[in-house]
Amino acid sequence: MRNLVVVMEYTIEELEKKANILRFDVIEATSEAGSGHPGGSLSSADLMAALYFRVMRHDPSDPSWEGRDRFILSKGHAAPILYAALAESGYFPKEELMTLRKIGSRLQGHPVKDKLPGVEMSTGSLGQGLSMACGMALAGKLDGKGHNIFCLLGDGELQSGQNWEAAMLAHHYHLNNLVAFVDRNRLQITGNTENAMSLDPLPDKWKAFGWNVIIIDGHSMVQIVEACAKAKSSQTNPTMIIMNTVKGKGISFMENNHEFHGKTCKPDEKCEALNELRCRI
Repeated sequence: MRNLVVVMEYTIEELEKKANILRFDVIEATSEAGSGHPGGSLSSADLMAALYFRVMRHDPSDPSWEGRDRFILSKGHAAPILYAALAESGYFPKEELMTLRKIGSRLQGHPVKDKLPGVEMSTGSLGQGLSMACGMALAGKLDGKGHNIFCLLGDGELQSGQNWEAAMLAHHYHLNNLVAFVDRNRLQITGNTENAMSLDPLPDKWKAFGWNVIIIDGHSMVQIVEACAKAKSSQTNPTMIIMNTVKGKGISFMENNHEFHGKTCKPDEKCEALNELRCRI
């Protein structure tokens, strides 16, 4: 059995530290680029730390290893947090994070498959990631593979109908190797999701489509790890983990501020943000 980057002995405290390191890298990279999407990247940092440093089977020295778990970032605009997790895991040098969104960089504004190791699928057209994840999960079951597919969706993108077609398919084929997450920070680029197109009662919708539904605090590392373990033990149905989160989590002036959906920090704001994170790291 190969020696994977996932070290199951990582403590909750170590995972929490990793999450804040990822947040630190997101602020640095997006500020250097002068563009990007920090808000939704910060709200999903705790999940990404848990996935890449405890939950998923993966090997940075062999990104195409057949036995690996797959991760699909359906909300592709949150690419900075995916890049931060990949770099921290060792898929590419961390210094490359500073090339985010620059001409010639492998770190595009949205993830591009085959351009950067560890990126499983090109995403960014909202609402399509879950369909891709379903295809991977179905293929895995047909081929008798034991890997899991993890997919992160934004709550705003659930306003796209294709998600619900994928939800039907996942239940129809009993894709118990599929675990999806909703980053339920309740904010999208225009403001509150419920003002744009109401999603509530969100848990009831997924239950009606035949999914196992787990509701957690998306910033509780204990709850994230426990929910993932429970989801992986499902015998029949796909699992949706609804994470109640805070957009811009970890930076006082960015929290619950929809303007930072697609706006980066000014130089003075960057200093303030990094200082706040240093205290946690």
